[in-house]
Amino acid sequence: MSIQKTFSVLLLCFILQQGSAQPTHLFNIGAVDSLYSNILHESRKIYVQLPASYNPDSDQKYPVVFVLDGEVLMDAVTTVYNYYYGGFLPEMILIGIDNSENRTRDLTTSNIETRHNAPFTEAHGEAENFTQFIAQELLPYVKSKYPVTDNRTLIGHSYGGLFAINTLVHHTELFDNYLAIDPSLDWDDQKLLKEAKASTRPDRFAEKALFLTLSGQLHPRDYSITIDNVMQDSSEFTLFPRSNIEFSQLGKDHGASALDLKWKFYPNDLHGTVPLPSILDGLIALFDWFQMENTDKFNNPDAPIEDLTTVIRYREAKLKTHFGYFVPPYEEDLLNILGYMYLDMGQPQKSRMFFQFNIEYYPESANVYDALADFYESQKDYTNALLQVTKAFEISGDPYHKDRISELQEKIDGR
Repeated sequence: MSIQKTFSVLLLCFILQQGSAQPTHLFNIGAVDSLYSNILHESRKIYVQLPASYNPDSDQKYPVVFVLDGEVLMDAVTTVYNYYYGGFLPEMILIGIDNSENRTRDLTTSNIETRHNAPFTEAHGEAENFTQFIAQELLPYVKSKYPVTDNRTLIGHSYGGLFAINTLVHHTELFDNYLAIDPSLDWDDQKLLKEAKASTRPDRFAEKALFLTLSGQLHPRDYSITIDNVMQDSSEFTLFPRSNIEFSQLGKDHGASALDLKWKFYPNDLHGTVPLPSILDGLIALFDWFQMENTDKFNNPDAPIEDLTTVIRYREAKLKTHFGYFVPPYEEDLLNILGYMYLDMGQPQKSRMFFQFNIEYYPESANVYDALADFYESQKDYTNALLQVTKAFEISGDPYHKDRISELQEKIDGR
């Protein structure tokens, strides 16, 4: 295999491996934690899944995803995340909120007397109270105990989807991204939909993203009702899908400066099966900006070094814009792979560029200085190689680096 093909294959393998972490335990998702809520007057269980790179001794922080009905949906969210992080999704902390008790009470948004033409006596309508629990107690608790940033995503299904959209409409600042799966927007005669339509400041949704989904159950009794004619039906049976479709039009109605809203219909899924494909499509869509671009330039040995620098700086700026804070544009291992591959290809300037970027982005890593030392040693520049290994040893205290210092010093003295 040629050097160029080997380079491309290794780069592709690295990208794929970032989204294919193998779990050590099947069906053992997240550590269980809990907190007592003075607002709810009860303890609330949460499920916490930390990313693969988590190190308690590191200062690294991560975006966070909150999952309503975590006792049900965390398996699906974690499965999607484990397959797609790295290449499609950033490393994130996943927090599942347990709604197994008092679910209807906490997730529905207003008080009603009847639902589907029958008396409704179950405790309900306290979404505002539950929102205050999240804002005033859960978010501060998670931030104090886990290494999270303020970049937050909320996922909810059915009543949880209703709650997610209510949070978007009335407490927009709490989350950056919202995934509302088959939400119950028919609740209380479309009360929330009407409130969203009446918003006089659509610009408040700017820089917020919503992925909204609809399952294929459009009418429980009439299979002639399809996505093409459901809006012409006025019966109570289709109020659920019609409410969803009407909300999907708000992004278009409010213009380009408002909500980044994407909508998807799943004709072959039921209300109970639609969460899995929605989570897959929704997370990828909400973080589509995270995916790496212009990797063809990395794979092209003839790409000018200026073009490679531009690609790296562009991604650095793009991620900072979306996250709201600086993050390295590429994984440390990927930059090292690129550095070594260009070194093997006889292009030392490009090789040094990738190693130097790694030092800029990961200055606390002994490995990046050791890699740059490899570069200098390959060029027989033992003085600079010694300088880099010395920095690596100062960070790591590793006997390997100490021995290497001695070896390089001998090469310098032997001249």
